Amino acid sequence: MKIAEQVTFGAGLLNRAAELRGDQTKIADMVDAARILPVWRGKPMVERLPNNDLRLAYLSSGHEVLRDRRDRFVFLGVCEDEPTFAVDISSWQPDGDIPDPAHFLDTTWQHLPGTPENHGFAEIRGIMSLLSPLNAEIAATARAILEWHRIHGFCANCGEKSVQAQAGWQRNCPSCERMHFPRTDPVVIMLITHGNSVLVGRGVGWPEGMYSLLAGFMEPGETIEAATRREVVEETGVAVGRVGYLASQPWPYPSSLMIGTWGEALTTDIRLDPNELQDAIWMTREDMLDVFAGRNRDVFPARKGSIAQFLLSNWLADRLD
Repeated sequence: MKIAEQVTFGAGLLNRAAELRGDQTKIADMVDAARILPVWRGKPMVERLPNNDLRLAYLSSGHEVLRDRRDRFVFLGVCEDEPTFAVDISSWQPDGDIPDPAHFLDTTWQHLPGTPENHGFAEIRGIMSLLSPLNAEIAATARAILEWHRIHGFCANCGEKSVQAQAGWQRNCPSCERMHFPRTDPVVIMLITHGNSVLVGRGVGWPEGMYSLLAGFMEPGETIEAATRREVVEETGVAVGRVGYLASQPWPYPSSLMIGTWGEALTTDIRLDPNELQDAIWMTREDMLDVFAGRNRDVFPARKGSIAQFLLSNWLADRLD
């Protein structure tokens, strides 16, 4: 796809400056003048702008909430000529709304004392289309790496508590000396077509009317093409022939890489796996145009900023290679 790198989170604008991660003296020197992105329960702090757009909001390293967290700063890179770090402040207890884990999407806003009133923590999935490409990439990177630290605090080899290293891009075990690195889980998300129609489905527990492209995790020893065919036939019973690659999107929930593929369906009969999908349907290009235009009351378009929405909109515009 000629415009593949326009997908949200995929701009590649972040200068990660990986060559600096092992220089502890340099990293320590940069912290005092750096901007620090606080992340609360996976939500970055953002600033509401007058035009209703958003941008990331940062703290200085001397802010009170960061006082005891300096050893947990993660160096994201040099952004707009400024060293940029992220830190998890999930132990902070806000006043006001607390996210309900039963809700499909967190729409609450938390304000950190000592920051401007238009600053607060917001769920990335709800704001990703309002961020600039660089801001979106920074937010996704911060959420993914901090979540990795949160759930990988112990050595998978011996069980000892591991410690942060390489400016946050590695964890080391002080007992068995095993080194651990951030993981990325590959997921195929498939634009499956048959003639003028595309296959979409809705997961169990999704909001009413929400449909998207089929997706599933790749398995060990499996190619992208094989995973595409397997996931589609497992979930819907539809056999797929030719498969190709379109685009990819880092998806920090918690650490996936969404690999967008296309596939040509060999069959059209649908046999649902009820453990995976609540429904799956074929939609013509004309029907999907109505969905994107808001003229269909039963089906809503994929979330703006998601790779599913990106692939479907470019399929409608006939801009797929």
